[in-house]
Formats: sequence, C-alpha cells, structure tokens
Amino acid sequence: MTKPQYGILRFAKYKGPEIGRIEAHNERTKENYASNPDIDTERSKYNFHLVKPNGKYRAEAEKQIAEVGCRTRTDSVRVVETLITASPEFFKDKKKPQVKEYFEHALKFILKYIPQERILSAVIHVDEKTPHIHLSFVPITEDGRLSAKDIVGNRKKLTWWQDEFWKHMVKKYPDMERGESASETGREHIPPRLFKEAIHLNRMKDQIMQILADTNVLNKKTKTEELEALLKKYIPSVEQMKTKLKKYDTAYKTLKTEITELEKKLDDSKESTLKKLEISRKLQEYEELKKTVENIPPEILGAYKNRGKISTQIHE
Repeated sequence: MTKPQYGILRFAKYKGPEIGRIEAHNERTKENYASNPDIDTERSKYNFHLVKPNGKYRAEAEKQIAEVGCRTRTDSVRVVETLITASPEFFKDKKKPQVKEYFEHALKFILKYIPQERILSAVIHVDEKTPHIHLSFVPITEDGRLSAKDIVGNRKKLTWWQDEFWKHMVKKYPDMERGESASETGREHIPPRLFKEAIHLNRMKDQIMQILADTNVLNKKTKTEELEALLKKYIPSVEQMKTKLKKYDTAYKTLKTEITELEKKLDDSKESTLKKLEISRKLQEYEELKKTVENIPPEILGAYKNRGKISTQIHE
C-alpha cells in the first residue's frame, strides 16, 4: 500500500529573547547545532530563501511595530513562525526545482492573508531529514494592532487555517491528503520547543554524569563547583518539564485507547492507516518526552539532595 502524502502547516509564537534563538536556527548562523542532531551542516549551504531577511528578526519586528504605532506589552507576541512541510513520502525522489515549487505554492497561500512586507524571512531547509520552510512574520492586523491571537486564532481558527491550506495545496497536488486537526480529534500538538528543551536536559544530564565520573582528589574543588551549577539548573528544569507534560496526560490515555480500538477493527483502508500513523507518532513523541523527566540516574538525585555536602559525597 502506498503511504499517504499530506501537507503540514504549524504556527509558533515568540515574544522576546527566543526570537534571536529561532533566527540563529533558521538562518544557520551558528557553527554547530548540538540541540538538533538532525542538521547536516555539510548540506546547509544548499538551504535557500524565498524571502530574505532585511536585518535581525527582533530589530525588524520592533521597527515595523513602531512604524505602525502598535500598542505593546512586555509579553506581546512579536514574531509568529510558520512551519510548512509535507510527509516524507511526498518529497521522495523530488529534485530541488520540485521542492522549491512546492514551497513557492505554499508561500502564495500565506500571502493571501499575510502582507509580504510583514514577512521577516522565508527560508527552506534541505539539511534536515525532511525539507521544510520556516516563514517568520510580524503579526500586525489590517487595522494596525499587534495581535497574533487575531491572525493565528484559537482552535477553531487553526482548523480553518488547516482547511484553507489543504484546499490551496490540493489544487496543484491532487494526491495530497488533509491530516486531522487537533480540534477535530481533541488532541493537542506537542510544541517543538519541548523537544528542544528535552535535548538540552539530556545534554545536561550527560555532563553531570561525566563530572561525577571524572572527579578526583586533584580537581575536586573545581568539579564540585561545576556540578552544583549544573544541578541548580537541571533538576528544576526537569520539574518544569513534568508540569508542562501533565496537560497531555489525558490526551495520551485517549490516544492509547483509540489506537487499540483501531487495531481491533483490522481496517487497512487508507484513512485508517493514516490515522494509525498519526496516533503512533504522537504517542512516540509523548513517550520520548516522558523518558526525559523519568529516567534521572539515582546518582544525580542523590547529588542534588545533598548538594550542600557534595564535596563529602564525591569519592576521591
């Protein structure tokens, strides 16, 4: 059976310092990307823009906001990032001109609702597993307000975006299917930033374990200081991640029940296969994040509990 091909459209909102981080990722301004092992930096030179940035994202956003005279708060969303891609099967055997054509067609869809002057950058990445475009824009409404909520909307509006995106794309790609939206299934998409946080937490865990293994009588003072600094960040961050994941517990249980019922039906139709693939992906995502907060080595927990006495616990 041929695997289904479907288009993907997602939004993420950014308020302040994180704008610089997404710019560094999108524009590939760093030499290496430890937080994202999928990036093949040898292929980064093949990434290309459909809309090139005029300057730094944050500075350009603030400039546009000031020119329009928008009222802002410190927690106002200043940049919305749109991620557009498709299932890996869609891109199989496609050459660069065909990949570019897909994203150019997608850009035409965005331009129906977002003026081009509001777009800070639209860059296509071909140095990761699946080609995708990061399109960042300043969410200024037609009547001159800074409001990501009005543009991107609530769950109902997000369903509308998905519907309209699919209607636009299927005109050029008639075999493309529309995936189920979160509002239709009652499931929430886990935001990409949580996976980046998980990668960062796992990296800190490895650093802590290495320090515990490498500490000896000669370097104890230096290593103890490094260890305490990492522990102060790591354990509270894990607790924050646990809290964030709790909102997905009910959805996870629902998904487990749903996929069990689907498998009982032994339905091999295209619709059922697509649904099972999507549910399996979401379950895997959730389980990977749970491992991050549940698999804390006992050595780290012990060191954190007695962090004021670490120097007496680390063996010489």
